[in-house]
This record gives sequence, C-alpha cells and structure tokens, in this order.
Amino acid sequence: MEKIRYGILSTAQIVPRFVEGINKSSAGEAVAIASRSLDKAEQMAKQLNIPRAYGSYEELCKNEEIDIVYVATYNKGHYEAAKLALTYHKHVLLEKPFTLKLAQAKELFDLAEKNGCFLMEAQKAVFLPISVQVKKAIQQNKIGKVQWLQSVTTYPNVDHISWFHSLEAGGGTLHGSGSYPIQYMQFILDQEIEECHGSSTRRKGATDDQVNLALKFDEQALATIFISVKIDIPSKMIIYGETGRIEIPYFWKTKQAIIYYEDGNQEKLIGEFDSEFVFEVEHVNECLQNKWLESPIMTKKMTLGTVELVEQLYREWLKTDELI
Repeated sequence: MEKIRYGILSTAQIVPRFVEGINKSSAGEAVAIASRSLDKAEQMAKQLNIPRAYGSYEELCKNEEIDIVYVATYNKGHYEAAKLALTYHKHVLLEKPFTLKLAQAKELFDLAEKNGCFLMEAQKAVFLPISVQVKKAIQQNKIGKVQWLQSVTTYPNVDHISWFHSLEAGGGTLHGSGSYPIQYMQFILDQEIEECHGSSTRRKGATDDQVNLALKFDEQALATIFISVKIDIPSKMIIYGETGRIEIPYFWKTKQAIIYYEDGNQEKLIGEFDSEFVFEVEHVNECLQNKWLESPIMTKKMTLGTVELVEQLYREWLKTDELI
C-alpha cells in the first residue's frame, strides 16, 4: 500500500497524539514537522521520530515529498497556514476552528478546488467507533425519534494555553470546543441546524469563558450545548428519544456509551482503541487514495455552516460588525 506522507505545521500539544494516530494508521507516515522556531521543530522531530524539521512553514510546504499538511497552529493562524499549504498544492487537514471568518473558509475551499487539493476540517469525534455505533442505534430506532440532545463540556484548566482568553488570537470556549458538539449532533442525526441562539459570559476585553446554545434541527429535535472553563463537572452528551436515551461521556474521545431503554434495560456500546486520532487519519488516507477532494463525512457544507454559525454568535456577543 502506497504511503500517505504527512507534514505537520506546529508543535502544539495536540501534535504528539495526532502523530500517534498517523503511526498507527495503515498507510500514514509523518515525514516532516515545522515551527516558527527551528529548535522547537527539531526537538519535537526527535521526540516523535520524524525525519525532517523546518524553521518555517513555507520550507515544509515546498517539500515535494509531502502529500498532505496537518495544520495545528493557534486559532487565528489556521487560515494563513492552510492557505500557504494549498498555494503549494498540498492537501490539507485543518484543525478546529477551521477559520474565524466565513469569508476565509470559502476562500480556502475555492483555492483547494482551483488547485485540485483535498481539504477537510479535523474532527476526530465523528470517526470514533462509538460515534458510528451511536448513529447506527439511532437509525435502528432503538430510542425512538430523537427529541432533545444535551451536551456539556467543561475544561477547568486552560492556563497552559497562553492565548485562550485573547480576542485577537481567536480564543474562547466556543472557538475552542464548539465545533465538537455542533458537528457531532449533525453527524449522528443526519440533520442540519435550522435555528441557533446563544449567550456567553466573558471578562471585559477578553473572549468567552462560558457559552450556552439552544439549537433546533430540521426534523424538530431540540438541543442545548453548554461549554465552560469556569466549573468542573462531568462532560457528556445525552440523546433523548421517545423510548429511551443514550449517554456518551466525553463524546469526543470516549470508548463507551450506554443506551437506557424505557423498560429499564441497558445496553453498553464498546469501541476500544489505542489512538483516538487513528480513525480520522484512516479516513483522510482513504480519501487521498481514492483521489476524493472532499470528505463524504466532514463535508464542505458542514464546515462552512459551522464557521458561519460561530462567527454570527461572536458578532452578537461582541456587538461589532467586524471581528478582530
């Protein structure tokens, strides 16, 4: 099987876990990593056994041996880094949030199409074995028609992210974690969001530290999404149907979920793995091997819809016509 050769832009904390997913995939191979600091790139290359290290993103993108570039820079840097890679005709897997503005996201997809490049938003949650099982259970009508979904995500310790509270850098709870539940719900329901309203809390001059969203899907199911870095409570998603519910703890990285039936019986769903990223990587590899320019799961439409929704909410909260 022909190898899919990955170049990594950034030495962020997520990178070692993503590279583990590449290494555990059937065809992936991490061949280069880049940072604004050559020392940082060399240190992580040594740590992760990656052959090449670069002190600039452009140097990596010029490497003709690289098939796809994984972008894991800080949030505001996503657009410029992905644009650079696409300009050099590299396929791109771009971390969440895809971009901070809808216009930027549209520009990237247009450039990818023009240059014949695959472009996908990284969203490991929808590729996990449990996610596939949950979706199948809903399709099999195990809990009846879904009426309400409730998602709670809390991260009480974000001090290690120096730019988290920065408006300019694209920080905040919705930028940081909103894509997970927003896209996961659409994936498992096979429905689009019809309405969305939200509120947030934030310190003056800083971005949001709590958000609460109310959503309506096109087949009438309702949902709430709560994200906070101010409290420490269990993170989970609960899907309520007419005849039961499904509880998914830490849905973006979980190995199990439980179906509760109205007669009191339970069914446990199990999906073991060594790397939470390997399933996403396998999907990307399959897309490239089949010469698909768009993922049939993490579609352009879903990504653009998410970016538009998030941008609109921030405009309302910041009460400005132009985001930073």
